[in-house]
Amino acid sequence: MTTKVGILVERARANAGLSQRALADATGISQSTLSRIISGDRVAKMPEVVAIAWATGHTVAQLTGARTVADRVQCAARATNDSGMDRMREALLHFLELDDYLDDQAVPATI
Repeated sequence: MTTKVGILVERARANAGLSQRALADATGISQSTLSRIISGDRVAKMPEVVAIAWATGHTVAQLTGARTVADRVQCAARATNDSGMDRMREALLHFLELDDYLDDQAVPATI
């Protein structure tokens, strides 16, 4: 999975037209750490994945390859260091299922 994430991060970086240095500057991740993530030598931590997603205009799901709602819940659960996993997963799963449904219905996100 580490290599897959690295490939997806590299693809997102290139699609965003950013150099590794520019992505490192935009995310606050050192260029050497970013290089190791891209090469698959280091697992990306969830806050790093989120920062890369924001900087490249991609989603966390696109950068992690998490396609199903359950995969996204597991990914988010890891970001919380497994605290209160059962209740948190259950609540998060409901929100992600709703989000997935709204995406399927082409309902635009609003802020």
